[in-house]
Amino acid sequence: MASVRTLLLGCAAIITGGAQAADLPAKTASPVEYVRICSTHGNGFFVIPGTETCLRVSGRARAELLYLEPIDRAQDTIGFRGRGRINLDARTATAYGMLRTYIRMEMTRNTGAYGFSSTTPNINQAFVQFGGLTAGRAVSFFTSPDLPVPNFGDLKFDDPSNAEVNLFAYTFSFGNGLSATLSFEDGTQRSVNNELDFPLFGAGSAFPVFAPIASTYGGERVPDVVANLRYKGTWGEVQLSGALHQIRDVAAGITTVNGVNVPVLNPITGLPNPTYADTDYGFAVAALGYANVPALGQGDAVWMMATYTDGAIGYLNAGQTNPISNGFISAGALAMPFTDAFVDPLTGEFKTNKAYAIAGGLNHNWSPTWQTNVFGSWMRFDAPGIAQYTVPATAATIAAGTAGTTTGLVDFDEIRVGANVIWTPVKDFLIGVEALYIRVDPRERVAVPVTTASGDPTGTFRPAGSESTWQGRLRVQRDF
Repeated sequence: MASVRTLLLGCAAIITGGAQAADLPAKTASPVEYVRICSTHGNGFFVIPGTETCLRVSGRARAELLYLEPIDRAQDTIGFRGRGRINLDARTATAYGMLRTYIRMEMTRNTGAYGFSSTTPNINQAFVQFGGLTAGRAVSFFTSPDLPVPNFGDLKFDDPSNAEVNLFAYTFSFGNGLSATLSFEDGTQRSVNNELDFPLFGAGSAFPVFAPIASTYGGERVPDVVANLRYKGTWGEVQLSGALHQIRDVAAGITTVNGVNVPVLNPITGLPNPTYADTDYGFAVAALGYANVPALGQGDAVWMMATYTDGAIGYLNAGQTNPISNGFISAGALAMPFTDAFVDPLTGEFKTNKAYAIAGGLNHNWSPTWQTNVFGSWMRFDAPGIAQYTVPATAATIAAGTAGTTTGLVDFDEIRVGANVIWTPVKDFLIGVEALYIRVDPRERVAVPVTTASGDPTGTFRPAGSESTWQGRLRVQRDF
């Protein structure tokens, strides 16, 4: 009986204690919020906690070794490059469509044949997309970011791996892969100029020669207007592009010889040509695309881009994104000047130069880990006749064999042919080697001005014919 009484008292104590404990205030722990995978936009995206935004963080590390065929003992033939890249891609679904923010930050360290530079940070891309709007720094809409162009060296087309510009654009989607874009882009990044510092012989000299006059780009007043029409399907893509480019110079000295501005005398008026300032417009048009060719191999493709420019050479210059103040196309010891426009020494009016090019290649996968790419480009620079002149015949030039040859802005062809082999032992990791052959071929025998050590023209010339060179590259790259 006593044991039963003890058991009942113990149960009552437990029940009473439990009731009193339940009456005490309790601190509730915050629920744990886990990072969720966001599969809507592809692999690598996750939902930022506390938001409805999906984010993907990715990047790249690249090491590259360059060999250039030397032309003199002072030249660096070996160059090293180290480059790091971080990508941030944030996407949010809204009632108005997708809102996307993309940032690509690169840092590069170059030495030797690449040209020495301290570590250079670069906002490679930074843009916002909302519906059809794209605003910020992005790949120019003159080209296509989807072109399968795995070349390491430069070719003469608007290479999408380099062609990032500042822009405001709107894309109209018609459905079934068809779209059109109107884009206002920074034209200063596409300008090509040249100092055209040729020896001058005025109307009062024994050998009157009137060389093309250099112009200096003035401030930008109108952005480049770019438009495209694109169709993309499972088989590949095709695109037509056009661009309008403003050419605007400022009044400046005609030329400088030994520190003195020397005007060119007009043979008709006998007066110096004005230090001219004018505005003109150049343009560029292109057709580009690629096609998958699974009959050759899984993932194989062919691609091409054909471009015609008049006063807008930056649209075929390897994805040019910085203004060029003194443009040359070089091979070996030969450097051919090229520029968007120049001043006619006889009239003082602007003249634009034409250039056209075609580039293309074949990408072939021998296996899931081995790939070969063959590619090339051909470009022709075509200046008006007034841009060339004949070297005056003197006893010295005849003895040197340069009498009767031409100089100035001379028409020329440039050919680039290359191939690379890429090994991908692990996904997103590659080791590749590439060889690129370059040949510059003037369409006339060219007299190249001889200058002093300080760069001043001496009034004499040396002859030059075609020149060629080659480059070799080794690349190790990891994307993540």
